[in-house]
Amino acid sequence: MIASLGVGLYAPSGFAVEPAALDRAVARLEALCARVVVDATCRTRWQRFSATDDERLAAVLRMARDPRVDVAITLRGGYGWTRLLPHLDFRALAGAGKVWMGYSDFTAFQLAALATTGMVTFAGPVATGDFGAPVPSEFTLAHWRGILDAPRHEASFALDGPDGDCTGTLWGGNLAMVAHLLGTPYFPQVDGGILFVEDVGETPYRIERMLYQLHHAGVLARQRAILLGRFTEYALSDNDGGYDLAAAVSALRAVCATPIYTGLPFGHVPDKLTLPVGGRCDLAVRDGTAGMVLSAYAR
Repeated sequence: MIASLGVGLYAPSGFAVEPAALDRAVARLEALCARVVVDATCRTRWQRFSATDDERLAAVLRMARDPRVDVAITLRGGYGWTRLLPHLDFRALAGAGKVWMGYSDFTAFQLAALATTGMVTFAGPVATGDFGAPVPSEFTLAHWRGILDAPRHEASFALDGPDGDCTGTLWGGNLAMVAHLLGTPYFPQVDGGILFVEDVGETPYRIERMLYQLHHAGVLARQRAILLGRFTEYALSDNDGGYDLAAAVSALRAVCATPIYTGLPFGHVPDKLTLPVGGRCDLAVRDGTAGMVLSAYAR
């Protein structure tokens, strides 16, 4: 299936910090897929964004309407989707039949699409950071291929938490964006789901604070499991006094009855799964090892 797909690259948020990474991504994707369409926003910059709001919105619509594009992959994350959400026709985007993929700031689009239409999108590799890496992760590429090639995809990895089995709608993404959308029309109401989160540049107390926000709002209690991915690129200060991520997780486990697991291979890291946001997840954890079956189209 991968070899016959058309991939569209567009920049709905940040600009290409390293243009050479875009060139590498295009070359690698061309070697894997039938064709690659590069939107003009991938090579422009306006303020901290790839382009103005109107131009980035137009890029999303071009991806949806281009018959050459089967899979639309974001250039990178950054910030920008929040400004576009009120102007998107999610029913039209769902009807376009595209596979939408990205992570980080892309979480805002994913949760809004799930909340408004139930559309399944994919949290997975982006153009410059993953396909355009000097040495791309074979783990990431294998799971990206696997979930696009088959209706059900299996993964096994180390996961810290209690033994158990659960099934539910998989959802979540970047923690800051999940917390940011709480209380808005773009926040999906998922009961009995499996919530996954990750973040970058957020210290443990900020991570705990955002998770407490979800806890106080009753979101965590309505889930069957909480999967914590990678939290990277932060530094502890003298004020922390040894308060690290493990301490934050311990505090949350003490107040949240829903099982909380750490170690999901997802986040701002080279090795990441591709996860169907809004799809089905069957999770089994035994002795620190997780078996996960992912289905994009069966909830």
